[in-house]
Amino acid sequence: MTTRLLLTRRLVQLLIGLFLYGIAIALMVRAGIGLSPWDVLAQGLSLKTGIPFGLVTNIVGLVVLAFWIPLRQRPGLGTVLNVLLVGPSAQLGLDLLPQQTELWAQVLFFVGGLLLLAVATGLYIGPRLGPGPRDGLMTGLHARTGRPIWMVRTAIEVTVLIIGWALGGNVGVGTLAFALLVGPLCSITLPFFAIRLPQDAATAAAALESELEGTAEQSAGLEEEQGAVRFDVRDGILLESDRAAHDRAIRPDSPFVHGPQPDRAPADPPSERRSRPSRVVAAHWLDDRLTGRPRHP
Repeated sequence: MTTRLLLTRRLVQLLIGLFLYGIAIALMVRAGIGLSPWDVLAQGLSLKTGIPFGLVTNIVGLVVLAFWIPLRQRPGLGTVLNVLLVGPSAQLGLDLLPQQTELWAQVLFFVGGLLLLAVATGLYIGPRLGPGPRDGLMTGLHARTGRPIWMVRTAIEVTVLIIGWALGGNVGVGTLAFALLVGPLCSITLPFFAIRLPQDAATAAAALESELEGTAEQSAGLEEEQGAVRFDVRDGILLESDRAAHDRAIRPDSPFVHGPQPDRAPADPPSERRSRPSRVVAAHWLDDRLTGRPRHP
């Protein structure tokens, strides 16, 4: 696949993913049985200010992106498009979808929205053009503070949830279901839609590639074929394999904290490699099907 064709595929997949992500949010809003923490905040702000939900989503994304500045992270193309496109897509979905009041319809809308959101997440992360502003904030704080991903994510989302609930956002059984199910669902869709990138970094397009991806931690290590065969998904956040983490830590130009990740136990002994279980999944599943390459064992 040529460089131009690969870039086109990545951009198309990114745009489809961001559009579907907004529609998924709209489905869960119309279900009315609870939202994700960030959507609870957006809904609460919308109710208090009278600003449409989609526009509030954009504003919140911009504010979160501003927090990247002290973390010294540079957004990728996907990050910018995330801020610009998810809000309008969500507003379009809200304009087209009716509010549900029957329990069976509420459950149907929420389940459909959650499944669609997991697919959309895999679609927009798979091209590796930069994480969403909220994901980048979490991984950036993880890199700068040395705190485990789960701790940083929990602290941010609990704070956001409390503020959104106080403003009148919808917190319910759907909020709990989202917290419990989004990670396992994304662990299926992320490898399915992962796109294999060229291994040779010393190409004429390397500078452009760097500009498109940004510097925020999204899926470090997936660009190296041997280190990209497998990666971990914990708490809905895409992490790198142990080998990729080691390679990243010793890179002299790495903008992140060097040394082993705090949320990983020492490599030896093997039986104690991880402090808690995580699902290990094979990457590039759909990519292999499209290119005709054999699936990795």
